[in-house]
Amino acid sequence: MTTAKEVFVHLADYGKEELLNYYRGMLLIRRFEEKVNEMYVKAKIGGYCHLNNGEEACIVGAYSVLGQEDYVFTSYRDHGHALARGVPAKEVMAELFGKVTGCSRGRGGSMHLFDPDRRFMGGHAIVGGHLPLAVGVGLAIRYREGKESVLCSLGEGATNIGAFNESLNLAQLWRLPVVFLCINNQYEMGTPISQTSAQKELYRKAVEFDMASEQVDGTDVLAVRESVLAGLKRAREKSLPTFIEAVCYRLKGHSVIDPGRYRAKDEIERWLLRDPLILFQQRLMDNGVLTEEDHQRMDEAIITEVQEAVDFAEGSPFPDPSSLFDFLYAESREE
Repeated sequence: MTTAKEVFVHLADYGKEELLNYYRGMLLIRRFEEKVNEMYVKAKIGGYCHLNNGEEACIVGAYSVLGQEDYVFTSYRDHGHALARGVPAKEVMAELFGKVTGCSRGRGGSMHLFDPDRRFMGGHAIVGGHLPLAVGVGLAIRYREGKESVLCSLGEGATNIGAFNESLNLAQLWRLPVVFLCINNQYEMGTPISQTSAQKELYRKAVEFDMASEQVDGTDVLAVRESVLAGLKRAREKSLPTFIEAVCYRLKGHSVIDPGRYRAKDEIERWLLRDPLILFQQRLMDNGVLTEEDHQRMDEAIITEVQEAVDFAEGSPFPDPSSLFDFLYAESREE
């Protein structure tokens, strides 16, 4: 059983291009979410909309070690997850606009991004509702004697529901290759986790099931990467699950329309100093991996990419009303 620990990974253990790719991935998520916020305010995006600001290190660190054959499940805060999995920004933005060119063909919106070709098995709106699904895929892999693994990302609020306990219990009991990544942004919807969970260190909840678990700094992309990599190794070599609690901070409200007035100003200011994007940028610059000129070029290219995604979404059609009942049933696949 692994206990909570601090992890500091030396940059020298990574190549320059690899580190710059991680930084670019985090910057893409941040700029994409900033544009999403702008488009929502302009009423280009409807429905519920939840941003990943502050969680970029958790997402990029985790997805950087996945294989193409691995499956991914996540919650409704899923834009950055889709981008990190390789879903084109144009398709993600078009889905948020409800357009037929979106990754879910305009039928899912913000909370239900989906891309089966990339084994991105969706954002899920029901808190914790996707955990049993991830366990089910883990069981299918074990049954078929496959080599794939499952990454199941969840928020801290999901650790208080029954499906959480049931899913972890079966994953350990049946020895399933699932890595549970709890992105603990500390506020569930609008209540601090300290007021809703008797166990404040969430990784300890997995101890009940004799599951390997640990807590990592969710603002450190490399620490998250190493933790998830170890979990995937356990899944692939021993067919055993892992539970990881990545502690970070939600820099925005629960949703775009949430002003977050339940949080103290000084608390927000303290966490802004630990903005994962700024921390990693400074670390790369201090070690000569990234220059200000590099950052400017990268940022300008990403801003252009995100704007092109908006233009693509705006220029795409809505689904034809005649297709309302399409995709209600799965198509049969002959072996």
